[in-house]
Order: sequence, then structure tokens, then C-alpha cells
Amino acid sequence: MMVKQEVHDIPTSTGLMRTYLYRPKAEGVFATIIFYSEIFQQTAPIARAATIMAGHGFVVLVPEVFHELNPIGSVLAYDDAGKDKGNEDKFAKPLESHDSDVDALVTFARSQEFCTSQVGSMGVCIGGHLAYRAALNPDVSAAFCLYATDIHSNTLPCKPGNDSLSRTEDIQGELVMVWGKQDPHVSSEGRKLIYTKLEETERNFTWLEVNAEHAFMRDGADRHDPALAMQMYGQAVDFFHRLLR
Repeated sequence: MMVKQEVHDIPTSTGLMRTYLYRPKAEGVFATIIFYSEIFQQTAPIARAATIMAGHGFVVLVPEVFHELNPIGSVLAYDDAGKDKGNEDKFAKPLESHDSDVDALVTFARSQEFCTSQVGSMGVCIGGHLAYRAALNPDVSAAFCLYATDIHSNTLPCKPGNDSLSRTEDIQGELVMVWGKQDPHVSSEGRKLIYTKLEETERNFTWLEVNAEHAFMRDGADRHDPALAMQMYGQAVDFFHRLLR
């Protein structure tokens, strides 16, 4: 499908959230995927990833994950300065504010005439974590999480007992968890901690570990694996078509 793009500034409890919308350039109604970026917000690789998913028949929303902490429309560069600012933002925004962002995104999607009521989430890096976190919302019924950081380590700010790993039992939808075995950001021990929690809480999930480094989905990066990325897009499309009917 061909894809059209829009920009919306969505009200949230912590201010306006610039959100980039991608949808099929065709008549009809489509399920929504909230696509969470890395700490750099909507870079060119993230925009291309969102376009790929939208071209398979979804409305894709890419929110600025740190909208409270940057001028609207901010994009951080893939350099040391951008990485430092993004990590600073990551440790400044509490998870509870991400939760209220999900509420606003779901409300927005369901108010659009071209959206069905079905909502899923997808993300890379911290976005993988936020996709997992979004699934705590009962209106998010499917989450495809790629090399999700900080779930195992409980390093993102939140109220006591409200970290994403501790809240795993509250996830009602289905999950796909994808990890790179050569990813230094989430060790084997960290992955085992998450897997054990998902097993103990009897969540509905698929677990996939691949021979890849962190950010293997990001085209243009040294660690990019195009063939593996294509496989992941295919699996994500099948997953969301199955669950977001």
C-alpha cells in the first residue's frame, strides 16, 4: 500500500505531544500501532520503519517520547551529544508519564474515522521497553518489543513497585520479545530475568533470541542487519494482522 503522512499535536497530562501519523493511502479503517522510537525520537530510520508498517495496512503513530523535555519537533542526532541528551531524558521522565501518554494515544486513535478500536504497540531499544509498558494498558492488546532496554534493571524512574518488570502480571495482551544475543545493553542474565517473570506470571508471549547486536533494525548503522530486519518486519506484520482484527 502507498502511505500518507500527517502530524498531530496530541494533548496529554504533561503537555502537547508531537505525534507523526502514517496510514495507508486507501479507503478503509485500519488497526493502530503505537511505534516507539529510540531515545533519539523520530529520526529518519524510525520514520522509514513506521512507513514500512503502515504500508502493510496499519495506522502507525510515532510519538515524541520525551515531549515534556524538548522543544516540539526535536530530533536528536546519532552522535555522542545526542546520546547523552537522550539518556538524560530517559532518566528524567517517570514511567507514569509514559502511561498517561498511552492513554492519550489510544483516545486519539479511537477518535479517528480511519482507525478501528484495535491498538497494538511496537518499539526498539527504550521503545521496546515502552511498547512492553504500553501493554499494561488494557486497550493495548499486542506488543512487539525489539531489544527492550531497562526492563530487567529497573533503572527508569517510577513509583515504588511500579517498574515494568514488577507490573508484568498486569499485561493482558500478547507479547513478542526479540533480543540480540550480542547486545551488551541486555545481558544473558537480564534476558533470563525477564523470561522467568513472564513464565511465572503465565503471560502469553513469544521469545526470540537472534545472532545480532543492539540496534540491528536501524538502517544505516554499522550494526544493521538488513536480512534479519526484514524477517522481523514480516513477523511483526503477521503478529499484528492476527491480533488486531
